[in-house]
Amino acid sequence: MDAFCASVVQRDDPRLRGKPVIVAWKGNLSVVCAASYEARAFGVRSAIPAKRAERLCPEGIFVAPDFTRYRPYQTMCVRSFTRHTDLIEPLSLDEAYVHVTTNKAGLPHRNACGTNDSRTDTKRTELTASAGSGAEQVPGKIASDWKKPDGLFVI
Repeated sequence: MDAFCASVVQRDDPRLRGKPVIVAWKGNLSVVCAASYEARAFGVRSAIPAKRAERLCPEGIFVAPDFTRYRPYQTMCVRSFTRHTDLIEPLSLDEAYVHVTTNKAGLPHRNACGTNDSRTDTKRTELTASAGSGAEQVPGKIASDWKKPDGLFVI
């Protein structure tokens, strides 16, 4: 999922759309869980200290993480993956490896699983997802980063 936690926050509060949203607690010991693309333009990324994010993006809107809020969207995405395969390896709340060399939908090519048709659930939620396809997990992960947001790239 692209900027998952921040995207959920922006989806739920239209006043935050188009603004630099940083999902983190303010303070010395907090790290950024997610940053909207507007905050990323200032160099804010996941896993950086919240204090650094404050310096990089003084106009950033900090929103405390609420993992119970994100879970239904994650469940919906996993459900969409199961239309294609039972071989799903979750990495985190917003990432998973999905092995689709042979797929349940009978699509002629595994890359078709990453097309808009297979991402209907994410579109319905107004969230975006990027997909990468590779012969192994690492190339697939790298490929998914190349066409963000909402893209498909094949290595």
